[in-house]
Amino acid sequence: MDAIHEQGAALGKSEIRSCFDSDTGTLDRRVFADEDIYNLELRNIFARAWNFMCHESQIPNVGDYVINYIGEDQVIIVRDKQGDVQVLLNTCRHRGNALCRAEQGNAKSFVCSYHGWNYDLNGDLIGVPGLTAYYRKDIDKSQWGLAKAAQVDHFHGLYFATLDPDAPSLHDYLGDVGRVGLGLLLAQGDVEVVEGVQRNIIDCNWKVAVDNLFDWYHVQYSHASAGIAGFMDIAAILHPQNQMVMLGEYGHAISGPAIPQDKQDFLDGLSDEERRALAANIAKESKGPPPPIRMKAAKELLGPVGVRSMGHPNIFPNLWVSTNGTQLCLRLPRGPFETEIRWYTVLPKAMPEDVKRQAIAFNTHLFGPAGMLEQDDGENWSQSTRASRGVKSRSYRHHMAMGLGHDEVMVDPSGQSRIETTISEHAQRWLYRNWMDWMAADSWADLKEDHSRVPEGRV
Repeated sequence: MDAIHEQGAALGKSEIRSCFDSDTGTLDRRVFADEDIYNLELRNIFARAWNFMCHESQIPNVGDYVINYIGEDQVIIVRDKQGDVQVLLNTCRHRGNALCRAEQGNAKSFVCSYHGWNYDLNGDLIGVPGLTAYYRKDIDKSQWGLAKAAQVDHFHGLYFATLDPDAPSLHDYLGDVGRVGLGLLLAQGDVEVVEGVQRNIIDCNWKVAVDNLFDWYHVQYSHASAGIAGFMDIAAILHPQNQMVMLGEYGHAISGPAIPQDKQDFLDGLSDEERRALAANIAKESKGPPPPIRMKAAKELLGPVGVRSMGHPNIFPNLWVSTNGTQLCLRLPRGPFETEIRWYTVLPKAMPEDVKRQAIAFNTHLFGPAGMLEQDDGENWSQSTRASRGVKSRSYRHHMAMGLGHDEVMVDPSGQSRIETTISEHAQRWLYRNWMDWMAADSWADLKEDHSRVPEGRV
């Protein structure tokens, strides 16, 4: 982490604060192309934030592990012998070699292929070849275990980790909007991750891929081919005059279509059995897989405002809950000009196998490397990032002022707030406003004291 600090230290707070102008909604393109900015992101955002690791269904047994990343730090998420979930940096303390090369598996311990140092599932160093003959017993194994995440916690089986011991609890970090965003994934009951995580690299900056998930303006243009091909009815999913935005502390946000209040009132009166029958009728008429139907208990989980959301949440910095709560997507940074995209399909455990197969096929062809929509998006993200490298083109700021100053924040008696609006760029502006807060903060104490509060009044 020290090297990252040195590279990013040249950026002053005033320079960072100049990157996005919240009064005009304009953004400096340097945020997509500057190496110092990228290195500071690794230190001030990813190393501080709570990062999504896995779902409990991916590591059900002792020794089960998966590989993921916190920024560019590769980590092993493993269930230890006590049944606890550990998040360990995947780097041997001897010479730095990666212990796990497979993306997932089951292990009794982790043995380095370089010199044979052996680590227990909780990260303790338990074996050193040549301990007596070569080291003359002059090494304290208790001091050379694997480095661990500072904190690990979960939200209904969705595991997160942070490298910063001063970070707030996961519950406080998520806040209401973050918990609603993850709750959309859980609104159909108990879920599990389907085998097979789709991965690909797109030559774009990670933030371009993140701010796109809030963007319902591009759908009718970028994804027109999906409508022409008969894959989906673009007009039916847009609902441009029925959008709802929820903004949460530390950068979490949800933006997209909303269920009208009168329709939600109707759904509230249905039992779970009646909801399933309604989904089956919709599937029969559309000749597609049944749409996700939220169970009656979802309102308690999501709240009276959150339960109406059909939009896209982003759990800051880079976790997207997509496709009506049946997919998770991570945008993992790989330098300023590349992003690794990971797609997880998450479905109810009780879903019938034939319906599950339909849902998996639909999701696979929607997003991910074989997805019609992701292929459209990837081209746009790539070209937008490439233009940020040009000497002249990067001097022109991005325009993100759609809806600026035209909408009001509405507060429900429950305390949940939202913006009822048309297609807008409120969530994109919130993303970059909070990005500046994270980038300018010297510590979690600084960030807690000086970060953007959830807006009130006109936005």
